[in-house]
Amino acid sequence: MIWIQREIRLRPYPRGFHLITDQVRAAVPELRQIRVGLAHLFILHTSASLTLNENADPTVRRDMAAYFRQAVPEDAPYFVHTYEGPDDMPAHIQASLLGSSVSVPIRDGDLALGTWQGIYLGEHRERTRARRLLVTVFGQPT
Repeated sequence: MIWIQREIRLRPYPRGFHLITDQVRAAVPELRQIRVGLAHLFILHTSASLTLNENADPTVRRDMAAYFRQAVPEDAPYFVHTYEGPDDMPAHIQASLLGSSVSVPIRDGDLALGTWQGIYLGEHRERTRARRLLVTVFGQPT
């Protein structure tokens, strides 16, 4: 059995949804050694999220961002937690709605994603910074 745990540092991205599948693959080249297994990704932040979705058409990412901006608006009069600005509490809510982790099966040395699936970073803050992911990979070697 192979077990690997690695922290990945992602560059700052603007607010929105960004495909990070290739960065995960590049950061964990040992994936190629696993015949069957699991990759678990966990984001070490409370104002960003991870999710799986469409990887081909960028309008999906734009529509996702538009939906979340409308569903959880900034400057809502009932938000008290605004210490870091008007996007502070909306970012926490959006991150909670999407979640802080995803698990992806590994099959024959690669992430076993569907034809049109990719791993998204949901960046919910206006003033962004580098984000850290903890990636745990385990499985049977090839």
